[in-house]
Amino acid sequence: MFEEAIKNYLEEKGYNKINLKAVLFDMDGVLFDSMKNHAKAWNKAMSIYGMNLSEEEAFMHEGRTGASTINIVCTRERGYNASEEEIKKIYQTKSEIFNSLPKAEPMPGAYTLLRNIKDSGLQPVLVTGSGQLSLLDNLNHHFPGIFQKEFMVTAFDVKYGKPNPEPYLMGLKKAGIEANEAIVVENAPLGVKAGVAAGIFTIAVNTGPLPDSALLDEGANLLFGSMLELSEKWDSVKNEMCR
Repeated sequence: MFEEAIKNYLEEKGYNKINLKAVLFDMDGVLFDSMKNHAKAWNKAMSIYGMNLSEEEAFMHEGRTGASTINIVCTRERGYNASEEEIKKIYQTKSEIFNSLPKAEPMPGAYTLLRNIKDSGLQPVLVTGSGQLSLLDNLNHHFPGIFQKEFMVTAFDVKYGKPNPEPYLMGLKKAGIEANEAIVVENAPLGVKAGVAAGIFTIAVNTGPLPDSALLDEGANLLFGSMLELSEKWDSVKNEMCR
């Protein structure tokens, strides 16, 4: 299974091989089981402002900027974009609700996978749409010794969010590598679309309620049902890539 997916990717991109040097990770829904909290917060916040965004639909918007998500819903429900002031109010409400929910736990299998990657000499790179000021502290608490600030792409580093490829192209730039020297690990359709658009071999992990087709239709090269499954099969994936 791995061999065919890698062969198809190489043929499509015209590469001789994947010379793996780094693994680019999304955060919410990949490293932390946090997307269900984001979905609840979006649902409740939109309801407060008289709009409807179901929890399942929130998973489909994962990776967009907050303003983009708000405007998509506002345009659909009201027929026009929200003002900058209203965007700030809605996003502030969403953030307050999110922060009131129980803290998300790390995804099972995530630290084992990260440790394996780090110990094998590969560079873990974080690519997230988050702009939390405490991001590095939180990562260091749960995944000690894995991430470095210079190998992190956050909301402050890019102009466009996913599905635009800019976040993953910035990840390549920070790591000093080319597209055929990395892989992406994503859980969201828009994140998969961004990784594929950046020309990077993209592994999807379906950690949410969406059907597998939502990820495969965006071009995921491989699909796993959880981070634990990916962690358990990582050596086989890596060995196939580095043959």
